[in-house]
Amino acid sequence: MTTLAKSEEAAAPNGGDSSPFLSVRDLSVRFSTEDGVVRAVDNLSFEVEQGTTLGIVGESGSGKSVTNLAILGLHNPESTDITGSIKLAGQELVGAPAKELEKLRGNTMSMIFQDPLTALSPFHTIGKQIGETFRKHTGASKKEARDRAIEMLTKVGIPQPTVRVDDYPHQFSGGMRQRAMIAMSLVCNPALVIADEPTTALDVTVQAQILDLLKDLQQEMGTAIILITHDLGVVANTAQNIMVMYAGRAVERGTVREVLKAPQHPYTWGLLSSMPNLTGPVDVPLRPVRGTPPSLINLPTGCPFNPRCDHREKVIGDKCTTERPPLSPATGHATACHLTVGQKQDIFIDQIQPRLG
Repeated sequence: MTTLAKSEEAAAPNGGDSSPFLSVRDLSVRFSTEDGVVRAVDNLSFEVEQGTTLGIVGESGSGKSVTNLAILGLHNPESTDITGSIKLAGQELVGAPAKELEKLRGNTMSMIFQDPLTALSPFHTIGKQIGETFRKHTGASKKEARDRAIEMLTKVGIPQPTVRVDDYPHQFSGGMRQRAMIAMSLVCNPALVIADEPTTALDVTVQAQILDLLKDLQQEMGTAIILITHDLGVVANTAQNIMVMYAGRAVERGTVREVLKAPQHPYTWGLLSSMPNLTGPVDVPLRPVRGTPPSLINLPTGCPFNPRCDHREKVIGDKCTTERPPLSPATGHATACHLTVGQKQDIFIDQIQPRLG
């Protein structure tokens, strides 16, 4: 079966059902620790359509990676409580048997890990590690797996793939290791790829090459991609949709153009104001988000961002400290903030837009 046909079949498992390929509803992930229960993800909902990229951004500890490890079923069930729903092509993943998840991992869904040097085994050649996944899910012979590994190394731009297939990870540069990781994640033509900070340790030139590679492979294969990053510039150049996470919750969600051109949440304003802008005013200093992220064991009451927010005094009453703002509207450009629509527009026009240029 071709990759595109496989993706189309996965996207319409019930004879053309138009439901989203990946649907996450009211997902909560909690870890039991000696200090208390860590609410790493709290009532999170989002969708990813086939052939599109969703960028998930936020500071470290916001719940980005925890969310996607839950999709892959990689949390320890003995210490993790996962509730809600995760449906991949209509199949429920929360509570699914371990053997079912094993069949899906690497085949229908896969992950590009943040640090390929630690994700790849130093004891096995690149070709063997790529071929291992292919053999597990297809029953291919060693020769077929080796040929497939060479094919994938060629596809991701590794020079002399027939020679480099027998090299070990330490013989590859950082960019080439990341390309090898991408080859491994795509070897079975998965319909969903989760890329966890895929360009963090790479220089700017190699970052651009890796991102272009992902876009090209997505266009060729019709793959759905979740891109986890803290770099809004990466999302702007790669994704169609974006979700901003804070303290395990979605605080803003919409298309990349909506969120980055006209952000409506104080946390998103802070993220954008803390980044250098080559097209904005040169004399405007960067303004990082003040304070630090909250403890996920003892979250603030009300809006979790309220201790760091510069605009909470504009909200009438004590709603910011007593009421959790819902993410609204349900569709389109949504934010979780007690500021009125008019207040958000006025603050953005007067204070934020001049900084962004």
